[in-house]
Amino acid sequence: MKRIIIIIASLIIIGVIGYTVFKLFSYHESSGSEDPTTLNPVDLSDNQLISEWREEDRTGSSSETGLLESWPAGGPQLIWLNSKLPKGNSSVSFGNNTIYLTGNDYTNDILIALDEYGKIKWQTPYGRIWKESNPESRCTPTVEGDKVYVSSGFGDLACINGINGQIIWSVKASEIYKGTYGSWGIAESLLIDGDKLYYTPGGPETTTIALNKNSGELIWKTESLGVPPSYTSPILVDYNDYKLLINITPRYVFGVDVSEGKILWKIDHLEVLGSKETGTSQILCVTPLFFNDKVFITGGYDHGSFLINLTENGRQASVELTEKNLDVHHGGVVLVDGYIYGANWINNNTGNWCCIDAKTGKKMYEETWKGKGSVISADGLLYVYEERTGFAGLVKPNPEKFELISSFRVRQGSGPYWAHPVIKNGVLYLRHGEALMAYNIKK
Repeated sequence: MKRIIIIIASLIIIGVIGYTVFKLFSYHESSGSEDPTTLNPVDLSDNQLISEWREEDRTGSSSETGLLESWPAGGPQLIWLNSKLPKGNSSVSFGNNTIYLTGNDYTNDILIALDEYGKIKWQTPYGRIWKESNPESRCTPTVEGDKVYVSSGFGDLACINGINGQIIWSVKASEIYKGTYGSWGIAESLLIDGDKLYYTPGGPETTTIALNKNSGELIWKTESLGVPPSYTSPILVDYNDYKLLINITPRYVFGVDVSEGKILWKIDHLEVLGSKETGTSQILCVTPLFFNDKVFITGGYDHGSFLINLTENGRQASVELTEKNLDVHHGGVVLVDGYIYGANWINNNTGNWCCIDAKTGKKMYEETWKGKGSVISADGLLYVYEERTGFAGLVKPNPEKFELISSFRVRQGSGPYWAHPVIKNGVLYLRHGEALMAYNIKK
């Protein structure tokens, strides 16, 4: 009897040890699977006036400092994970001690508010989804003060109270202004400036509109360029005496004087790059990149890239150079020390990582690493997020080669890894479908 008791006790001990080891290894491999309430909070303090798509000024370049120069094996420390969010491809934005992102329930796009532990505070349906293809939400919320501005896949706009989630106003903008759609609906993240909110319905009546951000009422609308919107989000260039809005359609890059809604110039990118007037050459998804009175434009499907030179404080524009190697699908580009980094398009499943000289367009390198994906920069390093298998990488911006420092794989969530990374207060946020992870990357 005594021997039986000893055997049973030994088996129990072995079982406990085995289970503990299993949990440790399974946690490490999965990059975290605990309920967010059992983990640590993130710092959500904020002094930004506006939190929006592609970091500060929509350049993909963050001002964060004091970040890790390399990651431990298996990736940086997971702070928390929420794997039960409404599915979407938006990035995150911040304000009011809250994390904001969008998802949908396959009927409505939804604004989701999370607390410092990654737990849902509230959810607000705000507009119709795009149901034809890739219905997941793609708009990143724009936050200014206690208000959050969003667009749906079908072109419904809304201003939402960022504290309690109540809708302040909503407008079916694409419907009202006779907007048209591409194959994947609307992917625009709204731009706020002063009392204006900018949106691009496209179509026969107008190309871009400015609404009063407090009421949703029309301030002005531009002439129509006769084309639908693309899948890009606009940028705003401040020339002190006036401001220039720059955006892309399936055919034109154009600049708008926002004081009166006048299109000052347009450049036919199909003509510039010798592309066909129909088909994949019209699919552009990358936000324009502005630097030194120049605008960098790129698109996938062998579309290539080109550089626009702005003169007369942006009132005139001309093509400075073209480049065929860097044709970014939808992962964005960043400028670091005079070089542009991004991933080109080989086909819808893969692409290579590239670097070009921003002045000359010269290809510095084109190298294979997993597949194409998104890129941002912070504290002198690149953060890349591969879209097919979910590898996140820390890369040294070396124009001579793709210099990978560290990497790990995100295993939570489902679908393609299309959400762009975001860094806030020493935390790296990575989204994958219905999952959002927060990693500690502070030294």
